[in-house]
Amino acid sequence: MYLSVQAGYPAWATILLAIPAAAFMVRLFVLFHDCSHGSFFPSRKANRIVGHILGVLTFTAYGSWQHGHGVHHSTSGNLDRRTIGEVWTLTAAEYVDSPWWKRLGYRIYRNPLFMFGIAPLLLFVLLQRKPHKLDNRKQRRSVWITNAAIAGIVLLSGLTIGIGTYLLIQLSVMYFAGMAGIWLFYVQHQFDPGYWKREKEWHSVGAAMEGSSYYKLPGVLQWFSANIGLHHVHHLRPRIPNYNLQRCLNAIPELRLKDHLTVKRSLRSMNMNLWDEAKEHLISFRTLGRRAAVSR
Repeated sequence: MYLSVQAGYPAWATILLAIPAAAFMVRLFVLFHDCSHGSFFPSRKANRIVGHILGVLTFTAYGSWQHGHGVHHSTSGNLDRRTIGEVWTLTAAEYVDSPWWKRLGYRIYRNPLFMFGIAPLLLFVLLQRKPHKLDNRKQRRSVWITNAAIAGIVLLSGLTIGIGTYLLIQLSVMYFAGMAGIWLFYVQHQFDPGYWKREKEWHSVGAAMEGSSYYKLPGVLQWFSANIGLHHVHHLRPRIPNYNLQRCLNAIPELRLKDHLTVKRSLRSMNMNLWDEAKEHLISFRTLGRRAAVSR
């Protein structure tokens, strides 16, 4: 990408090169994710060191993200424990009972143009630059150290290749990588019929097998996403590294779910906005509106 700028090619040519670069960044993020689970290396220290380095490259503070993602694994699909590390999900009843400003905010958040168009840079460039309110001192420190390292890279890039060139390259790659990453995270738990239960009925195995997708991707996309589409296996046993997920799936027939997600089927997830507790599946805003019209 730098050479394309130096050669005087138009900006769109450099931005096109950001797409394969972003695919590699998605893979780096999944390796970072494995380090946070302590699964990428046998050594805890190696996971921590590499995790912090990859966190700088992916603009994500290792300590803070590790905490939030751990909460996600322990609460995914639990209607009574929706805290951090989740895609914001309301039940149909909660949405109806919410004030107008909360319904508006939820609709904006759930709009594909916001989630996959604005959120990638908003999340990775801005929001992840500050600690979460639930972070402890160590996790907050990881955010400030990551920010300092990123600032150092920006300064060095400005002194060498120029700040304009750096921003064109970095922001293009972050945008496409963030879009793909948010999509993967979204579709891993937002699909029909899905799994959401109240605390007394919630079970980790049910959340893994019914509420985490088996996203069957073409081989090249599975490689770039480091097998994270085999998300049901990952949620069953988070300590299985990404490079053994396919092997695990092949070895255990019960994990090869017939009702898997394909790329085509996963696109329907963009219209699944609210959890219907009575019928136990995700519905769209339009479906809720039709029900309200009929009831009137």
